[in-house]
Amino acid sequence: MSESKKILVAEDEKPLAEALKLKLDGSGFKTTVVNDGEEVLSLIENENFDLILLDLIMPKKDGFVVLEELQKMGNTTPVIVVSNLSQAGDIDRVKKLGAKEYLIKSDTPLKEIVEKIKSYL
Repeated sequence: MSESKKILVAEDEKPLAEALKLKLDGSGFKTTVVNDGEEVLSLIENENFDLILLDLIMPKKDGFVVLEELQKMGNTTPVIVVSNLSQAGDIDRVKKLGAKEYLIKSDTPLKEIVEKIKSYL
């Protein structure tokens, strides 16, 4: 296999962040976990990722702000949003801001999240 694909996981719920990291690392990805939106944006400026897994409700800057900033930066890294917000308006807003996919945490097993990531890489 060529170089591992790099995934940036932005998730403030530590147990879920750890579970995602274990699952993704175990699937052959190189995973970096951050816990707030500011960390996402500062990392993105200095490092390239193949995909961003983004929670919407995070401290400092939420996922909506992160998506807006990525758009302003012209960043084209695919983003999959994983959130418990399930309002149609939130989903539409996220898609308009460039997210490729919207998964609802409580309805989506980790295995399915990994499959979605693979489908975009």
